Amino acid sequence: MSQSDSTHVSFGDRETRDDEMRSTITDWIEDLTQLTDEAVASAEFQEWLDVQSRFHDYSHRNTLLIKEQCPEATKVAGYRTWQEEFDRHVTEGESAIWIWAPIITTRCPECENSLSYHEESDCEYDETPPEEWSEGLVGFKPAPVFDISQTEGEPLPDLDTAAQGEGEDLVPALRSTADTFDIEARIIPPSRWTHGDARGICKQSPSADRPRVEAVDRSNRADLARTLVHEYAHALLHVGVDDDTERAKREVEAEAVAYVVGRYFGLDTSNSAFYLATWAGDDTDTIAERLGRISTTAASIIDTVENTVAW
Repeated sequence: MSQSDSTHVSFGDRETRDDEMRSTITDWIEDLTQLTDEAVASAEFQEWLDVQSRFHDYSHRNTLLIKEQCPEATKVAGYRTWQEEFDRHVTEGESAIWIWAPIITTRCPECENSLSYHEESDCEYDETPPEEWSEGLVGFKPAPVFDISQTEGEPLPDLDTAAQGEGEDLVPALRSTADTFDIEARIIPPSRWTHGDARGICKQSPSADRPRVEAVDRSNRADLARTLVHEYAHALLHVGVDDDTERAKREVEAEAVAYVVGRYFGLDTSNSAFYLATWAGDDTDTIAERLGRISTTAASIIDTVENTVAW
């Protein structure tokens, strides 16, 4: 999965530049849609998807408990689940992360208690015998789980979403445009990174009324540049939008912008297709549906970088 062009694109005549750029971006978005469809259908992605489906989807309350006890946690499962589902075992001496596990058993249709609690309560329900009661939630109990970082064994399948190419000049160029976009941009050393497997984040700056973009530093400067563009797109398009149902579409927009901008500056961003496959699934129409927003934002970042830095 790679792109045929790997050099910085340029458009000559200033009078026709805008139309030419938008036409090229439209073509590239079509390429990205095709790449994403291919990624979704690939054996590599299907294997990754199968493994992801085996991880429990924790409630908001349990997610908070996990993050309080193990802020760097990314993939969490029970002791036996790690052994039986993933062929991994918990490293000796590791401390459990405690969550609330649901207690599911037969319960009274009236008071919704298990049989033992029902018999001790004032409930007089007797329309059906206990052996005919349905199962349901009767409470919660503490249960231990462990993060993948606390385990050893067979590696889990991973998707290579990193960009490749020469990003040495693009990283400082992007940082120099942050003020133009009214964004606070920071590159954080890995030793101080507190956001788990995320490569970048965008949030409201606590010290100023503008978005803050943070990216974890890495030797792959092309991928660092891609991450900065992705988070810049979030800052320009999505800050202040709290609709969780839009999250997948926001990720599609941001990564499509990163693909276009990276490709324009000569990076191989074709692995964005795997990133988008995790969000778009078989609904790659979302990429085309959001073409206008993607195109405008990508063109804005491209123009700003080119007007700020001499290439």
